[in-house]
Amino acid sequence: NQDKTKSGIALLYNEETNNTYDVCLKLTKEVLTIQKLDVVCTSGSESQVNVHLLRTAGDEVTITVRYLREVPSFLKLPLGSPGPDHSRVSSPLFDSGVHLNGNGNNTAPSPPSPSANEPKYEKRWLDAVSLPLLMARVSRYKAGKDKLRFNCFEVFALDGASTNILQFCTAAESTDWLQAISTNINDLTQENIVHMGWACECPEGSASGRPSAFKFLALRGPYFYIFRSPPISAADWGQAETTYNLYEVLFKVHKLWMAEDCWLQARLYLGLEHSPEQDTESLCFSILVGHGQSHTFRVELATDLAIWEKSFQRAVSLEVQRIQSKSYMCSSQGNVLCFTIDFASGFTCSESTSKTILWRYKFSQLKGSSDDGKTRVKLLFKNPESKQIEMKELEFANLTAVLHCIHSFIAAKVASMDPLFMCSQSFLGNYTNS
Repeated sequence: NQDKTKSGIALLYNEETNNTYDVCLKLTKEVLTIQKLDVVCTSGSESQVNVHLLRTAGDEVTITVRYLREVPSFLKLPLGSPGPDHSRVSSPLFDSGVHLNGNGNNTAPSPPSPSANEPKYEKRWLDAVSLPLLMARVSRYKAGKDKLRFNCFEVFALDGASTNILQFCTAAESTDWLQAISTNINDLTQENIVHMGWACECPEGSASGRPSAFKFLALRGPYFYIFRSPPISAADWGQAETTYNLYEVLFKVHKLWMAEDCWLQARLYLGLEHSPEQDTESLCFSILVGHGQSHTFRVELATDLAIWEKSFQRAVSLEVQRIQSKSYMCSSQGNVLCFTIDFASGFTCSESTSKTILWRYKFSQLKGSSDDGKTRVKLLFKNPESKQIEMKELEFANLTAVLHCIHSFIAAKVASMDPLFMCSQSFLGNYTNS
């Protein structure tokens, strides 16, 4: 999106060194990059080695200067510089802002044409800092103080890395950049962390002997997370108890309220009504995952349940629209095939080796399905020309994940055409209704 990108020049102030210098800011939807101006050796092998040594030498460098009878060509003044001799070659030091004003009456003879190995320099903006904006923050205040900086702010990444202090010429420019960065942070956070909160996990079956336990659940980016405790730092997100791909998970509400009480249901969804007294089962939802696994969670209020349902639908739709397609290996009549679900085109089945497409159908042409609960599924499609129903039987290693993925893609497709659509109905025949 063009509105999410921005570039410009700012000043970077380092409080430790008390130095300020120009930087180039490049803002994208996900990253803020700070570039510093540097002189780069573009040719001359020996000079490139010297530049590398200078870059890796540390904070202090000792340079020994020796007298040369003839001035090297790279110290010559550039064409058009002060002095009567306009035939001298261009100086990289002059190009970098260093002027060498020699005496015109005491000049060395012009050197021969530069050799191919003679160093050449260019000034370039080089990436110095790249800050991911997911869950980042901005601040106009001095650290640990309430003193407001004028025309300045800092950006802090989730892992604690920062930009140092960015300074701008005017308050309007500072506000413009602050608003643009904050907007991208908020949009990125809303896209990636759709919802998170506590729920009580109920063990499957009373005979399991396991007690109920509170878990912290999160819908973030492509995954559904289950934690024992909330993630505090960036590293904590990798310590989840369980993580599932969103598009391969099915969300199912057990029993929210009586179906005939539609007015109460609508008011609860809108948050206009307090939830009535309900039994334990009415406040539960299940997360159905591959190979028959499932988790059941209980919340405290009907409004909590409604929020989780809507948030899950939104998170799945965002993820489907992000990945656009998903392929699974399968078999049919002894042949190894590739089954692809594509957000734009629908269903495609092709040979795994030659990639030859065997058949293709749109989402709207899927009229039903049935499966054996193990590995095989029958998909019923309506041929647009003959108007006849065509059956395709496929076998998958993890049939549950494939069926959930089909459901996610169809629900996201319907939601994209009608944003008000609540994906509470099932699209697959026997499996999701069982």
